[in-house]
Amino acid sequence: MEILMHAMKKLSTAEEFLDFFAIEYQPAVVHVNRLHILQRFHQYLRQTPLAADSSEDEALNACRKLLDLAYRDFVGSSAIKEKVFKVFRDAEGVKTVSVENIRAALPQRQKVA
Repeated sequence: MEILMHAMKKLSTAEEFLDFFAIEYQPAVVHVNRLHILQRFHQYLRQTPLAADSSEDEALNACRKLLDLAYRDFVGSSAIKEKVFKVFRDAEGVKTVSVENIRAALPQRQKVA
């Protein structure tokens, strides 16, 4: 597993991770969600820690499955729906305000003669 961990430390982009683990992906999905995919992958790794005595193949396969799962989370969804980052979870209770409501709340302008 040490070889895999060393190799993964050299990867930085979502595309590099997906290529390394030989996961087919749609560039458009990754382009919009790259940070969310990597964060979800990290979350999955924390939830499913690899056994210290895992072989390189076992660790590689486990990581491949988790990264594939993280990627697929965003194929049919969005960053807003998945709420990977705290800013999206915090915004859940935020209400939207329409332009009409803002206009209605503004005082009427008085015409100057």
